[in-house]
Amino acid sequence: MDPQGGCPHAANARLLAKGPVAEVILPGEVEGMAVLGHEELKEFLTHEDVAKNAEHFTALQEGRIPEGWPLHTFTTVAGMTTADGADHRRLRSLVSRAFTQRRVEALRPRVEELTGSLLDNLAAAADANDGVADLRRNFAFPLPMSVICELLGVDPGNADKLHSLTTHVVSTSITPEEVLASNKEMVGMLAQHAAARLADPKDDLTNALITAREEDGDRLSEGELIGTLLLLIIAGHETTLNLVTNAVRALCAHRDQLELVLRGEATWLDVVEETLRYDAPVAYFPFRYPTRDLEIGGTVIPRGTPVLAGYAAAGRDERAHGERADTFDVTREDSRNLSLGHGPHYCLGAPLARMEATIALERLFTRFPDLDVAEAEKVEPRRGSFVGNSVVVLPVRLGEDRLTAAAQPR
Repeated sequence: MDPQGGCPHAANARLLAKGPVAEVILPGEVEGMAVLGHEELKEFLTHEDVAKNAEHFTALQEGRIPEGWPLHTFTTVAGMTTADGADHRRLRSLVSRAFTQRRVEALRPRVEELTGSLLDNLAAAADANDGVADLRRNFAFPLPMSVICELLGVDPGNADKLHSLTTHVVSTSITPEEVLASNKEMVGMLAQHAAARLADPKDDLTNALITAREEDGDRLSEGELIGTLLLLIIAGHETTLNLVTNAVRALCAHRDQLELVLRGEATWLDVVEETLRYDAPVAYFPFRYPTRDLEIGGTVIPRGTPVLAGYAAAGRDERAHGERADTFDVTREDSRNLSLGHGPHYCLGAPLARMEATIALERLFTRFPDLDVAEAEKVEPRRGSFVGNSVVVLPVRLGEDRLTAAAQPR
């Protein structure tokens, strides 16, 4: 695996041509595997002999994985992403009670309000820079980060710092020293936030988690609380940030598809679902471990092997999506995808991510229908990680009507 990441699709196509499961070398020369085929990944994600807890990670248990390994946090953080069976159900139940559909729907007016304000900011940024603005920085990032900060009751002034730290947490290319320092600072910030909320309760998700931890016999431990906050912050903004960014890139590269949506021949939810399939916001998610030698797609995955879930590859698997799997088509009859997970570990925040992305894209292109990617994006700098899948910046031109549009009521 290239620790610097990069666009995964060409490599995935080559691997899928050889088979749905591939052997990979992780950072530090750690041997692993990736499940890339749609049906194989679907089977793997729900297999009873596949675990999430790192007690099943052979190399880690044998002391061959250093503490500063770039992917160490994914393996050891306490919480839903590393729990199995009854323990996972306990943690998910506690978080589900706090992360309810009612709370998500209650955020809709706020998401719409934030979207309008950020579109003003995007127009102002473009006006100050010869008509070009970074859509990722000025729109795709602050929308989900603002929402998750409000949901958790986190000081919005810490948003940039939290994003910087989470970028390090999911990075696969930083040094062991940077790994340890970033993790320590992130845990410190979240512990400080939890302590402040314990001393001064508010009506937010953090307090709901603390209350569940205090009142329920199956409460969250201190480590599980911090791990859950970490998960919610990372997944609560990184996934939507990449999803919106990738959708805008796809629509700008396929203007005919954008026109279909603007004419009402497809919906913005269709755009979101097709983007999840065509250019998944997470390329490879760590880790799962077979608890016995396991055959998937004709390949044996040895017990205790760290396995990546290849969401981006599964989205373009021709066996599942046909010969046009690498074509962006918002009218596709079957846009099924695994990009937000599948089975017991399916993303709890999926409804929020879909709502944010749908609102963001509809308002963006309704207000700026001529928006297009600027020429500078041809150099496509990617993230220093093979986990997330998106570009680092997305410079766009809003079109000649941006000044008029900025003055229009929303």
